[in-house]
Amino acid sequence: MGRLRRWTFYLGLLGPGFIAAIAGNDAGGIATYSVVGATYGYRLLWALLLMTFSLAVVQEMSARLGAVTGQGLAELVREQFGLRWTAFSVLALLVANGATLVSEFAGIAAALELLGVSRYLSVPLSAAALWMLVVWGSYPRVERVFLGMGLLFLAYPITMFLVGPDWGAVGQALVSPSISLDPAFLVLLVAMTGTTITPYMQIYVQSATAEKGVDPEHYGWERADAYLGVLFSNTIAFAIIVTTAATLFPAGVRVETADAAAVALAPLAGPLAGLVFALGLLGASLLAAGVLPLATSYAVSEALGFERGVSRTFREAPAFMGIFTGLLVLGAAIVLVPGLPLFSLLIVAQIVNGLLLPVVLSSVVRLAGSRELLGEYAHGRLYGAVGWATVVAVSLLSLVMVGTVLLGALGIELG
Repeated sequence: MGRLRRWTFYLGLLGPGFIAAIAGNDAGGIATYSVVGATYGYRLLWALLLMTFSLAVVQEMSARLGAVTGQGLAELVREQFGLRWTAFSVLALLVANGATLVSEFAGIAAALELLGVSRYLSVPLSAAALWMLVVWGSYPRVERVFLGMGLLFLAYPITMFLVGPDWGAVGQALVSPSISLDPAFLVLLVAMTGTTITPYMQIYVQSATAEKGVDPEHYGWERADAYLGVLFSNTIAFAIIVTTAATLFPAGVRVETADAAAVALAPLAGPLAGLVFALGLLGASLLAAGVLPLATSYAVSEALGFERGVSRTFREAPAFMGIFTGLLVLGAAIVLVPGLPLFSLLIVAQIVNGLLLPVVLSSVVRLAGSRELLGEYAHGRLYGAVGWATVVAVSLLSLVMVGTVLLGALGIELG
């Protein structure tokens, strides 16, 4: 019995890292990965492999900061780097998350429309359910529901095996880097980076770890949670790219949304594949629509010094709950506007994330390597080098993408 209780306690430590990572595979992420597979086949799988290592390092840093300091990222940035850097970071996060949240409700609407449910019913009901879960619930209850939603992501590996890809070609693409200076290629690569290593993932995992009360003594299990979440989430991303690369790319089908990918899969891989793909989109969108406004509420409340936490009431944390509520209402309302170009929001949100990601990542790497702040829990040189290499790579990629797009607009082709 003692051993059972001990394992139950350790399993109870899992959650923030896993939830944050799988929430990154949201509606925009599924759309981006679907476009990657349908447009370039297996060609960008090597990039996903590199992003997986980088994401694991960054997520672990964020979780470690939350466990050791008991503070969220925005709060630490305000204390360590001052108000100007904090204001810039929060503004960048609001821009990225504002566009991304709309895409989550667009994903909910698209998935349920495939099942015959109008968005004018599905979107308001989903927003109301998420609001009641957070405002009337506690952190443990919210975490359990979010983890349950993660089971729907298993739809993508199932779909991948249903379509039967060429595994030899998949393996070769993983170890054979391919790059192009074509603006469309670079834009999609930045979008892929922005949806794989999403800024709100670092915000959420650190704040949720701090609110959960994980202490340094038990941090080893939280580290395992962060790594497990990254492995699971990028396995899902891998499955989406492989599925669309195996079916839509050879047929020359070009998709613009995740639901379009599900519809296109039906005649090529059977109706079951399309239905399972759509169910995965629903689960992904619901999870991210809950996690994303929470991450934003954590960041803004911490930056301004307000009380925050899922387990607090509206009276105890009015700013935190008010921001969460306002974001849900705004995101749901925008999606219900007739004629809105939802695909543009889905992809543009990921590009914005890719461009703003260095702002968040540089803060995480600097803080996690501070011995003054973390003492013995600060990372070493090798770990820090991987973190800074990620920051530099993302920054350079973003600059190259912007430059090539501008040159392309002037009629100058680089290759």
